[in-house]
Amino acid sequence: MKRTGCAILALAWVAFAGVACAQDAAAIDPAAAKKAVELCSTCHGPYGISTSPDFPILAAQREGYLEAQIDAFRSHARAEKDAHDIMWGIAGNLDPAIIKGIAQYYAAQTPAPGRIQDPAAIARGKEVYDKGVPARGIPACATCHGPDAKGQSIFPRLAGQHASYVVKQLNYIQSLVRAAPVMHGIVKDLTPEEIQAVAYYVQSK
Repeated sequence: MKRTGCAILALAWVAFAGVACAQDAAAIDPAAAKKAVELCSTCHGPYGISTSPDFPILAAQREGYLEAQIDAFRSHARAEKDAHDIMWGIAGNLDPAIIKGIAQYYAAQTPAPGRIQDPAAIARGKEVYDKGVPARGIPACATCHGPDAKGQSIFPRLAGQHASYVVKQLNYIQSLVRAAPVMHGIVKDLTPEEIQAVAYYVQSK
């Protein structure tokens, strides 16, 4: 879906969320979150597997991470262009119970299948992901995101994510467009080639 369409969707979401927020949070049931998910699917695809790399795959993402990111959009803590243009309007009035319901729904979905692009780059990306770049003080991605890239604790799942989306987010973090101090310290010295290789690797998982 084109960005203009998602911007229109954001306005529709605000109208829906305004009604939802008028309810007592404890009274919101899974059906309300399911209705919200129907709006999410316009950009993020059925069951959270988007076809456009402009929009991240949400299927099987970690519940706590999803909640934290929606809260970051709602508070404007995430301020990159896509967040400003699309997600601020969508998340701004969401009730916490609906946010939790959305996160639970996507966390329970079947993961996206891995996709292979550039096997040589994937091999290099696996090396960086598993071992980091010790000579330059860059730690392994696996330390936080898990040996299988499925995420752990507060750290997101990367497995199966669109490679171009991963590249875009790492570039945002490197350039401080996206505020992520811990990640910035880890990825700030990665080369563009290493970023691309890691992105191809996690997409293949």
